[in-house]
Amino acid sequence: MDEKLLAELANIKSGLETKTATEVKSAIDAFETKLTASIKSTFDAEIKSVREELETKFNADLAKLQDHADKLDLKLQEKAKAEANAQVDAIKSLIKDNAEKIASVGENNKVRLKAVGNMTTANFTGEEPRDYNFDIVKFPAQMVNVSDLTGNININGGTYTYTVEGAGEGSIAAQTEGSAKAQRDYDFTAVDVPTNFIAGFARYSKKMRNNLSYITTAIPQLLRRDYFKAENAAFNTVLAADATASTEVITGSSKSEMLINEIGKLEDLNYQVNGIVIRPSDYLDILKTAKQDLESAVTYENGVLRVAGVQVFKATWLAANKYYVGDWTRVNKITTEGLSLEFSETEGSNFVNNNITARIEAQVALAVEQPLALVYGDFTATA
Repeated sequence: MDEKLLAELANIKSGLETKTATEVKSAIDAFETKLTASIKSTFDAEIKSVREELETKFNADLAKLQDHADKLDLKLQEKAKAEANAQVDAIKSLIKDNAEKIASVGENNKVRLKAVGNMTTANFTGEEPRDYNFDIVKFPAQMVNVSDLTGNININGGTYTYTVEGAGEGSIAAQTEGSAKAQRDYDFTAVDVPTNFIAGFARYSKKMRNNLSYITTAIPQLLRRDYFKAENAAFNTVLAADATASTEVITGSSKSEMLINEIGKLEDLNYQVNGIVIRPSDYLDILKTAKQDLESAVTYENGVLRVAGVQVFKATWLAANKYYVGDWTRVNKITTEGLSLEFSETEGSNFVNNNITARIEAQVALAVEQPLALVYGDFTATA
């Protein structure tokens, strides 16, 4: 507080006894106004002084910072120029060192110059590391095998013989009183089914086995797949020859209607139809073309197609537009020697050549014991 204000405050104190309360209050208010103005003036001056001091210091620091940045930029430019000159010098040196080779460059004499630069996979010599899938990507096996549909009978010898009932003569009939009863005789035929080997082998080196560890598991899988392809083909030939030829025609009917008619004919002969076999393309064609009035007879639930309640199987060993409908309990696979897979390092010249032979085989046959129970048809047959 300045001296003038202090003197004024002293005067106010000395005259309090002769003044009224209102006058005292008025004097004090006037003093406070002057005091506030004085304090503000003092603060403004101090703030201005501080501001000027800070601005002066900031401008000085800013100038120093700008000067540092300019020097840094100059250094960076000089460094970039030096690196560029170094690359040029490297190229010059490379050309100088290989001057004789460059002078002799021609159609059959080439020189390769490599300057320093960024590295890529081209800088790497040899094979890059890789991850291996040790499960060979194989061709698929067939969807269903003939033996999946039939029964299986094991025999000790090489021939299976079964007896088939023939037509016979006479019949059982109501007896006329006083007359002789009706006589019935039966005919029987013995049918022989010889079994034969379906077999094959693969030969590979011991080095292949040692270097490719997955071969030892892959070879058996591949041989089994191909064995069943061969067995299915052989058994399909038997089925087509021994089954009863269909008399159904496609004229005026759909494929599903033909199958329904086949089921009806077989059940009229008291055979319990338990399976229909068709090619996948025909299977899907039935799904696409089933008529509205057949929806109750042709169903597809949980991935299973049924025609009149009979399951339909997909078989790629069956030709397109061909089909089997029947009671598959009347068809049996006959086995003298079951499927076997053996390996030999001494077979043939394997011992001296360091080879291994993998052999797969089975002695089997197919018996269509009741041809009337199985129908072989054609979806393209016409009247």
